[in-house]
Amino acid sequence: MGYLFVLIVGLVAGTISGIVGTGSSIMLMPVLVYQFGPKQAVPIMAVASVMANLSRILAWWREVDWRACAAYSITGIPAAALGARTLLVLPSRVVDVAIGAFLIAMVPVRHWLARHRLRARLWHLAVGGAVIGYLTGIVVSTGPLSVPLFLFYGLSRGAFLATEAASSLGLYVSKSVTFERFGALTAAVALKGLIAGASLMAGAFIAKRFVLQMKPEAFRLLMDGIMLIAGATLLWSAVSH
Repeated sequence: MGYLFVLIVGLVAGTISGIVGTGSSIMLMPVLVYQFGPKQAVPIMAVASVMANLSRILAWWREVDWRACAAYSITGIPAAALGARTLLVLPSRVVDVAIGAFLIAMVPVRHWLARHRLRARLWHLAVGGAVIGYLTGIVVSTGPLSVPLFLFYGLSRGAFLATEAASSLGLYVSKSVTFERFGALTAAVALKGLIAGASLMAGAFIAKRFVLQMKPEAFRLLMDGIMLIAGATLLWSAVSH
């Protein structure tokens, strides 16, 4: 029954994240913690995230912006490994507060940048990859952080989903390999990650038809809502524990 619940939540989370580009970890992580405990939940989610990002790449393969992906990944991959190594020594509450406040602040900032027609360039993606990559190694999900970065670069809908997923894939592989090297990712944990990841993958392909029907402005408004909810959730998590 426990695995069935994980699969159901994973399917819902995969569908939602397949539409907005993030949110699967935020939705699925509490279930994994309840079912398997916090020590196993983080590496399980890392494996599942690899599969979730891979599914979005497969669903939108033709729309990946490989230049943006390379700029982000070249700094993000080593930074994710470094972040994973420091996971156990950095207070997670401080990270939650910082990221939560950042996400909420990014909503008006994004609109200000849009009005002034300012766009992120490749070097911005490289700098963002280093910072977000490091945080990806530490916390469960930094998808909401990469969302505004790729939106500022000018990507939308399928191109945004595909490029963000391709860029994040290397970070989660790096994180998973680091967990394996330090003994946190055993064969049993990896199997649980594959089970959870399978449901996320299925959800991504379900989401594709909804994204194709969505207007760009509706997509941007939905992203604002996701960032506000994610930021508030992280702040609530920090102050309530």
